Amino acid sequence: MSKLVVRNIDLMLTGKLEAPIDDADCLIAVNGIIEEIGKEANLDTSGADTVVDAKGTAVCPGLIDSHIHPVIGDYTPRQNQLNWIDSTLNGGVTTMISAGEVHMPGRPKDIVGLKAMAIASQRWYENFRPSGVKVHAGAPVIEQGMEEHDFKEMADAGVKLLGEIGLGSVKDGPTAKKMVDWARKYGMQSTIHTGGPSIPGSGLIDKDIVLEAGTDVIGHINGGHSALPDDQIICLCESCLAGIEIVHNGNERAGILTVNTARELDQLDRVILGTDGPAGSGVQPLGILRMVALLSSLANVKAEIAFCFATGNTARVRELDCGIIEPGRVADLVIMDQAQHSPGKNLLESVEQGNLPGIGMVIIDGEVRCHRSRNTPPAGRLPEVVGA
Repeated sequence: MSKLVVRNIDLMLTGKLEAPIDDADCLIAVNGIIEEIGKEANLDTSGADTVVDAKGTAVCPGLIDSHIHPVIGDYTPRQNQLNWIDSTLNGGVTTMISAGEVHMPGRPKDIVGLKAMAIASQRWYENFRPSGVKVHAGAPVIEQGMEEHDFKEMADAGVKLLGEIGLGSVKDGPTAKKMVDWARKYGMQSTIHTGGPSIPGSGLIDKDIVLEAGTDVIGHINGGHSALPDDQIICLCESCLAGIEIVHNGNERAGILTVNTARELDQLDRVILGTDGPAGSGVQPLGILRMVALLSSLANVKAEIAFCFATGNTARVRELDCGIIEPGRVADLVIMDQAQHSPGKNLLESVEQGNLPGIGMVIIDGEVRCHRSRNTPPAGRLPEVVGA
């Protein structure tokens, strides 16, 4: 049995939209699962294998990137870059969701080949976690001619996601709806491309196609890269209950419009965040943190709520066991503080002014995976492992 204790926490961000801050100053995890949170004086912290002194900083659930395009291992040919996932870990991301392995050189588009690649992708990220990061992959891009048995076969083999619809030959609402229904029948979650073309072979997916397809997630509602007109974005928010995904690689103004619309509808719980990378815009190790700061500062969202977009909201929409700090959830944590010399009275106020926090430690499944981030600005204070 392994036991982790994180003590001297000044600010605990829970990831829960309804209660984003907890007054706890200590967290205990056993075998990678959060067992207790509360005041240290009331908890049994003895027998810990690892004790982390947070030094009066903040603890947040590990960030989740809802939209990535991995290929294999920790390499992307899209930007010819190694260790991009490890670099993203240094941006506080502990879980990533594939929206399709579309940048694989020679990606098969025949039905037998695309099924084989989806199963293989799911397997290699199940068997290999770069720097400990959890990559949920194996997301086939659907093509014309697929039948119900194809989705059953993939689901039986462990495939749980569809790549974003619209990147393959299926670009019409009726066909997409039929295949989304088959996928859902066998427990596979679906995402659709939204907006103008992003890569050769993709096309415009407008509001009518998105609504008719009825996917679980509206992928990059703010475009990846080009967004739909404002009235279509507003219509999508108003006309369904799917997850509303805002990405770093999209139109920032459209992302702010989306949040403002969701707020007016009292549906901020639908807002989730992704990067849509690696892509033509590159690799964004701090992409999720930047989206938190952008939406907090320019969409008038309290920082603790904006962090929920990147954690608990995504965990709920994506049906994950992470993203929230509460007993029974996995101990994926980011320890951070206000960046040195940044304006604002504290971390939350600094983020609300558009500044990134400094990350001092990242923990996955109760194990320290990263100390001071090499990518964020330096934190004002740094946590320390004080016992083991």
